[in-house]
Amino acid sequence: MEQLLTDVTAAVRRAGDALLAEYGENARPTDKNDMALAGRRLDATVTAILEPALSAIRPEARWVDSDQEMSVLAPGEWWAGDPIEGGVNYVHGMDQWSVTVALIRDNLPVLAVVYEPVRGRTWTAVRGGGAFVDRQPLTVSTKKDVDAAFVTTTQPRTKNRQFGDAMAALLDRALLVRSTVPSTFPQLDVAAGHVDVYWQYECDLIGVAAGVLLVTEAGGVVTNLRGEPWQPGDTDILAAAPGLHGEFLSILRTV
Repeated sequence: MEQLLTDVTAAVRRAGDALLAEYGENARPTDKNDMALAGRRLDATVTAILEPALSAIRPEARWVDSDQEMSVLAPGEWWAGDPIEGGVNYVHGMDQWSVTVALIRDNLPVLAVVYEPVRGRTWTAVRGGGAFVDRQPLTVSTKKDVDAAFVTTTQPRTKNRQFGDAMAALLDRALLVRSTVPSTFPQLDVAAGHVDVYWQYECDLIGVAAGVLLVTEAGGVVTNLRGEPWQPGDTDILAAAPGLHGEFLSILRTV
């Protein structure tokens, strides 16, 4: 797995650097069509680098596509890669975007690489081997008090009323609640102990798989909102420090 991680990291960094060469802080899209065109172009740039590289590294592994983002996967190995996680930030000239790859084996994330080109940081995890940013180990928060918790979330596609009710319930209990995109970055913050809790309705596999492994390997707890260990096919997620997970699961299950 060490050599596999090295090879995958190199491929992800090549793809991210190709995006960085075109990135500008002054980027401002004019409308949704402009954003969509930019997104397709950026996806094509990364895919042309990443898919051949990863297919050569692990030719037996299949690729998760858009039809499988909320489905249980067939047995075996799968690449779950987001060519540009946080594309909406990229096209608005903001720096929270990345290239994200997870290798999933029999519906468990076993390897993750997240590369932030603007900050030059690389986040990695291998199942059973810990989580790291630039080779420095990550550890989740040790907080246990709900009223001291920093909570993050990502806006869902359709469940806006339930989302609003959940936000209200959390605002009554937690120290701070913030909504942000994309879903990978708040999970990185949980893994690093900067943030204590992350939850999301209507999550997709490609958007959360790498973060699930990073949080878990950093000592966090990641489940669906029924309290079961998260796996592909789950459409909601709660990732938290172990001292807070149970309390926040209870809050969200009452919404």
